[in-house]
Amino acid sequence: MAHSWDNLTDEQWEKICKRCGKCCLITVQDEDTDEIYHTNVLCRYYDQQNKLCRIYEKRCQVVPECLKLTKDNVDKLPFMPQSCAYRRLFESDYTDKKWPSLNGRTVCETEIDLNNLEDYIVDWDDL
Repeated sequence: MAHSWDNLTDEQWEKICKRCGKCCLITVQDEDTDEIYHTNVLCRYYDQQNKLCRIYEKRCQVVPECLKLTKDNVDKLPFMPQSCAYRRLFESDYTDKKWPSLNGRTVCETEIDLNNLEDYIVDWDDL
């Protein structure tokens, strides 16, 4: 099935991202139900002030769990936040608007005990 993004260049694809950092939030998956839960814990490499990954080009090598969003996988990732620009693109709801901010709502993974991630599960309406 053809998608509206199939003919985008890599540069055009990268520009879709609003750099909100929501894909850099650590998720927790229930081992019994496979349900995905979002936390307010950001990856240590996401620079919230500058809205970018400090190791972007090698992020998947440094953090093996980091998922590179591509034109081939973006429509197969139901756990992506509802407001993700890529998700809105494949759901035909893409608009060039302000995206909800994470500022003041998150903690860095280096500041917490990662064994207690369930304490940081959030249910934000605007996620």
